[in-house]
Amino acid sequence: MNIFIAGASGAVGLPLVRALQTQGHRVTGMTRSGPGVDRLRELGAGVSIADAFEAAEVHRAIEAAEPDVVIDQLTWLPANPADIIKAMPNDTRLHREGGSNLLAAAEALGVSRFIMQSRGFYLDAPAGTLADENARLRRDAPGEIGHSARAFDDYEARLIASPSLAGTVLRYGFFYGPGTWYRPDGAIADQVRKGEAVIIGDGRAVWSFVHIDDAVAATISALTAEPGAYNVVDDDPLPVAEWLPAFARWVGAREVPRISVDDALKSAGEEAVYYHCLLTGASNSRAKAKLGFAPRPLLWKP
Repeated sequence: MNIFIAGASGAVGLPLVRALQTQGHRVTGMTRSGPGVDRLRELGAGVSIADAFEAAEVHRAIEAAEPDVVIDQLTWLPANPADIIKAMPNDTRLHREGGSNLLAAAEALGVSRFIMQSRGFYLDAPAGTLADENARLRRDAPGEIGHSARAFDDYEARLIASPSLAGTVLRYGFFYGPGTWYRPDGAIADQVRKGEAVIIGDGRAVWSFVHIDDAVAATISALTAEPGAYNVVDDDPLPVAEWLPAFARWVGAREVPRISVDDALKSAGEEAVYYHCLLTGASNSRAKAKLGFAPRPLLWKP
């Protein structure tokens, strides 16, 4: 296939480009000017330098590539995970405006299939259950999380309703593995070893992770699979109170301390409390059935 990837130099983008190139696909990676250009050329991919916020640039890039498939892997994440909430407005704008530009160009240029990255950890499901693909994103979440969830929810709905595109939504869990924050030499491991990580309240929020290579495998399967939404998450959804201490042991850190919800609201804000007390895990049964998804066990599973 001829495949166009926006955000091709990111944590998912680069290994995805590498895997697709290995399989003989023709890949064009869209990125901003900078080190990502050389990384893509090193993999043998075509490079399109464009600003996702500029609709005309995005249109020209896709028009020149003439792809069968457009894959949106755009993200705006900080190097330091402590800055995630500060970075969220830019990330939300990127998905709202950049995603809209990609989608409009793909429709106008007759692209046949469109795959987008979405969030598998903002899904709305009753407490004690796992969210399936019928779940909506939590539009009522607090602060920047709510803004992000609403942007993704709107983007998903517009793609699925597109009259001309076979649209696929991949709701990834929290990424772990090479190139991510969650690895033995990653940023979260550094936080835990420095004693900067805490468990807020009872830590009952359930997190779904996915290894970066498993996310890549699912994305490749989605190129030819039935369109629709898929939760691309592992088999081991766990509450923060279980996975975070296990992660600390896995990276050789000391026991993770706890703080009260009230103290966390004062020091870290309502979004941090939400991450530790209200997130819902997701079910991957549809991805297993339709994508042949076979995720590895969570590496630090207790």
